Amino acid sequence: MESGVIDIDALAGGFDLQSTLESGQSYLWWREDGRDYEDDEQYGGEARYLTTTRIDGSPAALRVWQADGQLHWESTIDAEAVVRNRLRLDDDLSAIRVATPDDDLLDDAFDTYSGMRLVRDPPFGALVSFICSAQMHVTRIHGMQQSLRETFGTPVEFDGETYHAYPTPEQLAAASESELRDLSLGYRAPYVKRTAEMVATGEAAPADAREEPYEEARDALTAFVGVGEKVADCVLLFSLDYLEAVPLDTWIRKTIAEYYPDCDRGNYTETSRAIRNRLGGEYAGYAQTYVFHYLRNETSTDV
Repeated sequence: MESGVIDIDALAGGFDLQSTLESGQSYLWWREDGRDYEDDEQYGGEARYLTTTRIDGSPAALRVWQADGQLHWESTIDAEAVVRNRLRLDDDLSAIRVATPDDDLLDDAFDTYSGMRLVRDPPFGALVSFICSAQMHVTRIHGMQQSLRETFGTPVEFDGETYHAYPTPEQLAAASESELRDLSLGYRAPYVKRTAEMVATGEAAPADAREEPYEEARDALTAFVGVGEKVADCVLLFSLDYLEAVPLDTWIRKTIAEYYPDCDRGNYTETSRAIRNRLGGEYAGYAQTYVFHYLRNETSTDV
């Protein structure tokens, strides 16, 4: 087993692992103790998180935790580069904050969850998990992804336990719709199967969107079955490096209505443009993620 530490003080803007992984950005990491989203007021603790990754096609398991000013990792591989990539440790949070507007709500959110970073999830896993996220509580979404892993994913032995890699497009494409429904995917089952088929056959790949300007990239992702503009924005923001993307989910629409009503233009495209401009353009996705997490925790215990 490989292991290592990363000095958090050396990261521009610091780092908060729990807020990063328990802020609704990713369903591909899970807490080892199974208590995701139960301790929202105890940020900076020593909760341990697991995920899987692939290096040259081979699956590997990865564990991370934060303690004593360091980010610790253990893996079946030398995973420091993976950790830095998946948790965006090279982002300059201080510069990102300076680049966002002078706004009381943003200031409160940045102050409360200082060190929260965006994730950079693998494109296929991000795509499938956000297809599964429609009208669903986060614990159910996490549960679906774990069921997909355990049913279709390749086993990975790690630290005396057997985990499962996230299924490949080929593995999910080979699943029947009824098998997917049995995992509580419901009406999402055919969406997941058809999307996996599109990727497995080379018809389309979510990573291809990286070649396009932002709005064209969003349109390209909506070609996948079950992907609307909001899901596409989630994939762009939390996987494909479009840090200006602002997914217009229920919480952000409520935020617009209460704090930025002039940004509501009556349709997704124009409202998206308006709120992106209001939140600072280039890093609007960072700003909205802080606002989402702050308001959700300040006003509700439900996710």
